[in-house]
Amino acid sequence: MAHGAAKRIALQNEQALRNLRLGMFIPTLLSAVFRLLFRRSSLPPSKGSLALYVVTYLPALFLSRYLERMGTTRRDPTTGALISSGEDLNQPGVTEWCFDILYVTWACQIGSGAFGDWVWWFYLVIPLYAGYKLWSNFVGPMLGWSRGASSQSAEGGGEKETVSKRQEKLRKRSERGDPRVRSVRK
Repeated sequence: MAHGAAKRIALQNEQALRNLRLGMFIPTLLSAVFRLLFRRSSLPPSKGSLALYVVTYLPALFLSRYLERMGTTRRDPTTGALISSGEDLNQPGVTEWCFDILYVTWACQIGSGAFGDWVWWFYLVIPLYAGYKLWSNFVGPMLGWSRGASSQSAEGGGEKETVSKRQEKLRKRSERGDPRVRSVRK
């Protein structure tokens, strides 16, 4: 059963890596085509446009190589049997964020070719999101400014006890005097 899961992960990784390789090539091509079709006056691109493209392409290249190394399946060269499926590229967390950064980079590349260099301002979504995650998960709770603290102060500062559905059922049964429920006195 576990080997079946490894095969499934290997197939998903191989598909994701094919898409990743295409994604590193197609946005560059589309950007050049859109620049030729819609923005002929911007040819050749200015030094600032090229510098911006290179500065954002390098992290995308680094992340794509990282994801390729992480998700590449290893097979036996003689039999073709699966040795390792690689890390699951569909897992949440850092892997997901790597793909998000790549998607934003590709969208900015294509958009800058079609609409102009102002589209690169959307690239700021990456550091803004990183700052939000840092604040909400680390800095805010360390300073006591977490969302939980503000909602508790809005409720009057009292702690509300959370009760699961099972506990609620048991409480109702004990109130009715159901013999299946033992009464625990505090």
